[in-house]
Amino acid sequence: MFVAEPTRPTKRSHASRRAQIAAGAAAFVAVTFTTLSGCADELDPDKAPTVLEVWVHSGQPAEREALQHQIKRFNAVHSDIRVRLTVLPEGSYNGQVQAAALAGDLPDLVEFDGPYVYNYAWQQKLISLDTRLPPAVKQDLLPSILAQGNYRGKLYSVGQYDSGLGLYARRSHLQAIQARIPEAPRTAWSVDEFEQILAALAARDEDGAVLDLKLNYRGEWFAYGFSPIIQSAGGDLINRDHYQTAANKLNGEEAVTAMRVLQGWIKQGYVDQNLDDAAFVSGRVSLSWVGHWEFRRYSKTFGEDLLVLPLPDFGDGPRSGMGSWNWGVSADSRHPDAAIRFLEFLLEPGQVLAMSRANGAVPATRSAIERSEVYGPGGPLHLFARQLIEGIAVPRPQTPAYPIITSAFENAFLDIRNNANVKVALDNAVRIIDQDIQDNHGYPHIETD
Repeated sequence: MFVAEPTRPTKRSHASRRAQIAAGAAAFVAVTFTTLSGCADELDPDKAPTVLEVWVHSGQPAEREALQHQIKRFNAVHSDIRVRLTVLPEGSYNGQVQAAALAGDLPDLVEFDGPYVYNYAWQQKLISLDTRLPPAVKQDLLPSILAQGNYRGKLYSVGQYDSGLGLYARRSHLQAIQARIPEAPRTAWSVDEFEQILAALAARDEDGAVLDLKLNYRGEWFAYGFSPIIQSAGGDLINRDHYQTAANKLNGEEAVTAMRVLQGWIKQGYVDQNLDDAAFVSGRVSLSWVGHWEFRRYSKTFGEDLLVLPLPDFGDGPRSGMGSWNWGVSADSRHPDAAIRFLEFLLEPGQVLAMSRANGAVPATRSAIERSEVYGPGGPLHLFARQLIEGIAVPRPQTPAYPIITSAFENAFLDIRNNANVKVALDNAVRIIDQDIQDNHGYPHIETD
């Protein structure tokens, strides 16, 4: 999925970091006590259980409740382990985890938004899961989950769910213009076909705005939602052969051309500014470029008239975003084996499905997808599962430089949206990214396990 805080931590003393973390957790301290006290009667009075410290972001209420129920179930069948949950505010979550990492105060098991795991792996704050997770568990995980958690050939994180990105459309509106409806990821509209559809829809629309790009979003949305345009054209946010420069990838001919196309949609008035986040549900537009999290709202509004389609193909094959919140075992953990046991439990098909039902995200395992009414074969969001399984979805750059990459791309996108020269905007982003890599001496890797 995406987060809205792609900034690096400021320098603080260890004491102030701990104070910041404590303050952030204070509002949620009741969650911690409830989780432990719920199973107090089952504890063996002659043997103190292992207390597993777990940190998560606040997230959706339903998501948080699902995790709390899962912890209670785990505690009920594991008398030797007690999971203690601390919930931190989502807006400042990454900063608080980074502060704890610098202070050596990370818990046993910690949650990360997908692309931020690489920075922690590079800092040697996580242990590799390769030999710790059972092979059967890893084999059941979606290839996108394994790709997201991989840094320099080792697996450092896994998650219960992934994300889906595509186009939501009104079936009746496409039928009215006799548009072809793609049936699979690899039959996506070409960019030329997509522009013809935009023009035909606009001709029937009062103000000509027919596409929602979620321009009301901020932060991680831009890299998540629009780097697939560049990748589909043959470019990328960085050169992934060595992760040492973004030159000729982010500002290469393919990327520049793709972003000029998107800028053209805005210039021609096809894109609704969507200040009220209601462009699609209000009926103002026929198409909405967004992720799985809008399905429930859109489906409730339009029912059988709602279609879920792949993003247009810009010439090098269709691409889509992927990645979401996932788990890593801290190098500071005193109980890594207990953390792995809890992870195994969370990745059981029933637990994966329970979380997917709570937050609406794509189940992270093949077995859970097969059992899902929404994402399984014939389900309304099966397209999103296929994109993750078939290699259409692309992980965000697997480098500790990612916080700078996403921030630089966001700034470039906002400039392009405001009619800046596309090549200049992308050149500026490349300079910022390459300077960060240079300042960090190329982010040299140190083998630790």
